[in-house]
Amino acid sequence: MKLHLVNPRNGYTLTGYGSGYLSVNGTRYEYPLIVTPDAPPQPWAVAVVPDIGAATASLLLAGSPDIVIIGTGNTQIFPRPEQLRPLIEAGIGLEIMNTPAACRTFNILVGEGRNVLAALILA
Repeated sequence: MKLHLVNPRNGYTLTGYGSGYLSVNGTRYEYPLIVTPDAPPQPWAVAVVPDIGAATASLLLAGSPDIVIIGTGNTQIFPRPEQLRPLIEAGIGLEIMNTPAACRTFNILVGEGRNVLAALILA
């Protein structure tokens, strides 16, 4: 017997991560990703936190997420506010954490049916 509700939004979840890779639904990717529950993962042109700019941050708003999680690699590194200006001005939830924690948090929020987006730099 299942003890949890079936949620049709659980289309894409993070199934693994490690040094130099992320896995979504069992498929391994060796580049930074943007992941949502509803669409296949997309490459993210950000390899390190200083690469985040207004254009890359604005890209994260395209699907109108309620929450954006940014995984900053092995360590939590806070981008400068001007790097995240479009996200801040949009008034959405924004979390910055290391990539392993971001992967786990994304899966929890997807399981709750939340409209979440994860932008993940490789660990």
